[in-house]
Amino acid sequence: MDIITTRFGTLSVQPVDELLFANGLIGLEDCRTWVVLTDSKNPALGWLQSAEQGHIALGVVSPRRFVPDYQLRVDRDDLRSLDLTTTGDAEVAVIASRNDAGLTLNLRAPLVINVEKRRGCQVVAKDAHPIQFQLNDPSMALKKTA
Repeated sequence: MDIITTRFGTLSVQPVDELLFANGLIGLEDCRTWVVLTDSKNPALGWLQSAEQGHIALGVVSPRRFVPDYQLRVDRDDLRSLDLTTTGDAEVAVIASRNDAGLTLNLRAPLVINVEKRRGCQVVAKDAHPIQFQLNDPSMALKKTA
């Protein structure tokens, strides 16, 4: 399948490359099929590209790279759609965005992914993590190209 994107051009995607978010993401409930892309200029950054809407791509990072003591507590029911054998099979990523002060991470509503089964979901953490955790490291700049 080819995905025509505004950020990355035309991408040829195999079904094995797709991630299914059965309920979409918060505010993007209609976007259920995604592809994770690496950023060639920034190894800390990945891109979650919508397969349904080529103009939607979200920067994603591992939260522990920037917040080493980050812990995620959620209800097990929130992870049911992932069909996890153990919680250790899950990968956690957070959405990175830019504001006037720099980059922020949404630590409150991370993405949990069962990489083996290619399923993901966005959850809301039980802990009072910030929605906009400000990064003070200016060396981690989002690039406009991958």
